[in-house]
Amino acid sequence: MKKLFGNNIKPCCDYCEFSAVSDGKMCCSKNKIFENEKCRSFKYDPLKRVPKTTPALGQFSPEDFAL
Repeated sequence: MKKLFGNNIKPCCDYCEFSAVSDGKMCCSKNKIFENEKCRSFKYDPLKRVPKTTPALGQFSPEDFAL
């Protein structure tokens, strides 16, 4: 079954089900040890994921679109 944002989601504490922010620091409720820069108990939580913003469009004039 395909996940909400795809099946190739890199483990990141920002959108892990077990993570929480306390006093500006990331905390893990599982208190797991990281192996190879990723946690073995990572579980993706789509509600914690913040979508990337789209870049602002440049300023265009009507002459830019004239043929």
